[in-house]
Amino acid sequence: MVDTFAAERTDRCNVCRAYIDVEDLFCSNCGAEAETRPVVISDERQTTTHNFACGGCGASMSYDASARALRCPFCGSDNLKEDESHNKTLKAKYIIPFNTTQQDIMAALQNWMGKSYWRPSDLVSSAVITNVTPVYVPYWIFSANTYTYWTADSSNVPWGARGDWMPVTGHHRANYHGVIVGASSVLTQLETSSICPFNLDVAREPGQVNLENNVVEQFRVQRKYARPLARAHIEALERESCRKYVPGRARNVNVNVRLEELIGRPVLFPVWILAYRYKGEVYRFLANGQTGRHSGTAPVSWKKIITLIAIIVLIIVVAILLVGSIGLFGSR
Repeated sequence: MVDTFAAERTDRCNVCRAYIDVEDLFCSNCGAEAETRPVVISDERQTTTHNFACGGCGASMSYDASARALRCPFCGSDNLKEDESHNKTLKAKYIIPFNTTQQDIMAALQNWMGKSYWRPSDLVSSAVITNVTPVYVPYWIFSANTYTYWTADSSNVPWGARGDWMPVTGHHRANYHGVIVGASSVLTQLETSSICPFNLDVAREPGQVNLENNVVEQFRVQRKYARPLARAHIEALERESCRKYVPGRARNVNVNVRLEELIGRPVLFPVWILAYRYKGEVYRFLANGQTGRHSGTAPVSWKKIITLIAIIVLIIVVAILLVGSIGLFGSR
């Protein structure tokens, strides 16, 4: 894939040449103190919007203030107040447009609701959809070059060796692009990752996508907090890559990863957010606005669970009685 999110910054660490953000006091890669420089507000950080804060779940978002019956797309609450404290917000570098319709998502929801046996039988007929909203959700997209020193135990030991494992080491270089970290204040990392992947090749610049009539959640996870998550993800990918170089079976694979030119870009992803109520409780359903991949939360049928437990207990009791009766007859 072509690296759509190529580096544009010129601020680098004087020691390791890693990229440094304006708010960084120390290099995130080597820990060296950042050079003092005037604060430059780049175009990446400048956008003025009408922001609203939800009194129900705390979400911060922007959309047309003239819209009627404003509701929070995350929880369905209408307790929204204009948030004047965050009129200056982080501007997305790229935006991925929607490629699915509301009809597609509603059909996926109906199918998903009735798919699991453990959900209530009347979930599809009794659930009340309170909100269906296309939302541009913030993510960070990271890219980096890696140089890894790895160690592991290999089962491929020399003939006649007394042990079953032998230590091996090696080096590995790689390039990573499109490492995704969610930047939503409401959706969890598990929720934001559950509807991935997105096709980053179709990303557009903000001027090519109309955001005036769309809900846009604001970036609430700063880049400096997203970087450790990106690093952990890259290290996990490197561990799996290095495992392939271990001859035979591998165990105790450890990696020491050095990141070079770690770059993060703010991007908006299209997500359908549906809130529905079932017996007074609110549940959430998410769908990838590009591919339709979805996930969500749903109630469970405790009646079915209790029935299954009762059947298992009954089977165990009957088995014990049968074993006891067999033993009794055998003793005679």
